[in-house]
Amino acid sequence: MAETIGFSTKLIKETVTVDEQTGAANVPVYLSSTFHQKDFDNYGKYDYSRSGNPTRDALEEAIAALEGGVRGFAFASGMAAISTAFLLLSKGDHAVVPKNVYGGTFRILTQVLGRFGIEHTFVDTTNLQEVEQAIQPNTKVIYVETPSNPTLYVTDLRAIVKLAKAHRCLTFVDNTFMTPVFQRPLEFGADLVLHSATKFISGHSDVVAGLAVAGSEELAEKLYFLQNALGAILGVQDSWLLLRGLKTLDVRIRKSADSAQKVAEFFEKQPEVRQVFYPGLKNHPGARLHAGQAASGGAVLSFELKDEASARTFVNHVKLPVFAVSLGAVESILSYPPRMSHAELNEEERVKAGIGSGLLRLSVGLEDAEDLIQDFSDALAYVRDQERFAVGSGE
Repeated sequence: MAETIGFSTKLIKETVTVDEQTGAANVPVYLSSTFHQKDFDNYGKYDYSRSGNPTRDALEEAIAALEGGVRGFAFASGMAAISTAFLLLSKGDHAVVPKNVYGGTFRILTQVLGRFGIEHTFVDTTNLQEVEQAIQPNTKVIYVETPSNPTLYVTDLRAIVKLAKAHRCLTFVDNTFMTPVFQRPLEFGADLVLHSATKFISGHSDVVAGLAVAGSEELAEKLYFLQNALGAILGVQDSWLLLRGLKTLDVRIRKSADSAQKVAEFFEKQPEVRQVFYPGLKNHPGARLHAGQAASGGAVLSFELKDEASARTFVNHVKLPVFAVSLGAVESILSYPPRMSHAELNEEERVKAGIGSGLLRLSVGLEDAEDLIQDFSDALAYVRDQERFAVGSGE
């Protein structure tokens, strides 16, 4: 049966664990920092919760099964997971990284890891020739976000993995936007999958967490050593909340993705919108590639207005979305990447990454798509009036 069940069934099967002692349908919250050892010479599985906790174990086992990996790891934040992954590298090692990488990852690479002699090169990972040219004799990792944040560029996972293996590199993939519901990079040969579980996996804007899944036992052992040594583990109560979030992930993200498709198609027709970034649209340059490695365009899109003034007007007049950092929640979240997720990049770096001054990112929640579209239509009317006024006044 296990080989034929659908992903939705597997998701519930992996997250609902009946407690053997009590029959409880939910994993207990083991609020214990330490564990009694019955024998002087033979210790049990658990001794100290930094090294392992039954509640965190249940979460880690679930995400490993859903991503198709050998072992999962839960961290205190997405950046804790990403930073720990990069610390698999040593002094003198080199990583190839997307030039439009998430701002937090950009910060750890440029301001922290460099001080320890870990080198990096930023490239357009959608351009395989550019990626290959950036590979050096000391390159150990090719790091990928697909779709990328916030411009939703699509990188060819199969081709990157093939390139990495040819040069004896590891492939790390940030799968936050797609989640294992829509995309499972390990199936394409990636070595490590990373998540900001704060986003879709939590889904309720109430947990900060990170997850990682290793594709091999060798890599899993190395990552566990670092997780235990550094101690940036996810707390027990947050682990339980993530397990609860996982149970509804499938229905939440599918509903949001369906609405995101409708919203993207709406924005595509609006004269005030210069460009829509969403891989579910037919005219997206990576649409065909994305469809071959993911099951949906996802629940996140970006759209570009004329300039910052237009973006500001739009944000000031929408009523339904929360204007905030983060994404992946039951409520729609509207963000301004130049000052939020990618504030670490200077203006020149943002331009190179395709992040214009009028770019807004939208994470579509569980509201009715028709209500969101009406709200956005009303806000665009204010943008239209503002731009007409600016032209009329000669600004």
